[in-house]
Amino acid sequence: MWDGKALVVDEEGLDLTSQRAAEIEAALSLADIAKELETFASIDGLAIGIRDASGLILRATFVCERVRPIN
Repeated sequence: MWDGKALVVDEEGLDLTSQRAAEIEAALSLADIAKELETFASIDGLAIGIRDASGLILRATFVCERVRPIN
């Protein structure tokens, strides 16, 4: 996982049955992480890279763009 500043590597990982399962797991993980953030002002976005034995196969990203402040 990349939070715009630091890379966090999951040494254990998950053994998933398909690329679709990996896509769903990445999306759910990003949603869980985003729910715990206090503010998006301090991040450029979040990304999770999904790898197999051959290397990177998928990168899921979460980006929050503030268009205008809410009063």
